[in-house]
Amino acid sequence: MHANSKLLEKLYTCLGQKDPDGMAECYHSDAEFQDIGFTLDSKKKIHAMWRLICATDLRSSFTIVAADSETGTADLIDDYTFPDTGRRVHNVIRSEFRFRDGLIIRHHDSCNALRWGIQALGPVMGVLSWLFPAKRRTKAMAKLEEFIAGERKKD
Repeated sequence: MHANSKLLEKLYTCLGQKDPDGMAECYHSDAEFQDIGFTLDSKKKIHAMWRLICATDLRSSFTIVAADSETGTADLIDDYTFPDTGRRVHNVIRSEFRFRDGLIIRHHDSCNALRWGIQALGPVMGVLSWLFPAKRRTKAMAKLEEFIAGERKKD
């Protein structure tokens, strides 16, 4: 098994254990992350996102598809309750990675945004979320910033 396969296995095992600190150890200091909600440009922001996600009732399963010295791919299935609506979500995700210095430098998750929106937000708002991805991303980023601000107040 390639070392980067083990790295991805650690990343997703930590997700399953709701261990965002362990997940953060998998990322390079210059890491970038992107999915249907977030575009993050630092390990610090990625770590905050995983803390936010791990605070939910998330259940996940994964398969490492491939990994070598430069790239990797994994399939992930997340099941959780979307906090804003209380609706159940079953999200099938394809994760693509680039590695540098034995760590994740780029992590890109893709899923069916329409299917996700309908599950998380309901049929009308879900379609609107799909039609206006910039609004979806703005709301997700605002939620992350609010979460980070709340953590700062606790310190």
